[in-house]
Amino acid sequence: QVQLQESGGGTVQSGGSLKLSCAVSGSGYSRYCIGWFRQPPGKEREGVASIGSNAEAMYGDSVAGRFTISQDHANNTWYLQMNSLKPEDTAMYYCAVRGRSWYGPCSFRLAHTFAYWGQGTQVTVSS
Repeated sequence: QVQLQESGGGTVQSGGSLKLSCAVSGSGYSRYCIGWFRQPPGKEREGVASIGSNAEAMYGDSVAGRFTISQDHANNTWYLQMNSLKPEDTAMYYCAVRGRSWYGPCSFRLAHTFAYWGQGTQVTVSS
């Protein structure tokens, strides 16, 4: 089974940057879809970004222009570079992999298609 491990979270001042990592283990697939999600305190989970094997990245409106999703195939690791962080970015961040039975466009907006999730890493942005 696919396993994911997030890291890189922490506390940062408003306007600062953090780079989250998502290490993925398990069987390799020629096609993949990786997503980043977050859940702010007291709020529901929301999609942040996603990227598929076609290298097409998608970003939520609230993070577009500030966050960048990327991949390192050699180390089976995906990243979320977060710049110009705001207090409202404070949340538990999760990476996830789409289930094998799904195909087509890779989108974090289709949260129900993501079957494997990491344990999360906390990001706190102070004012």
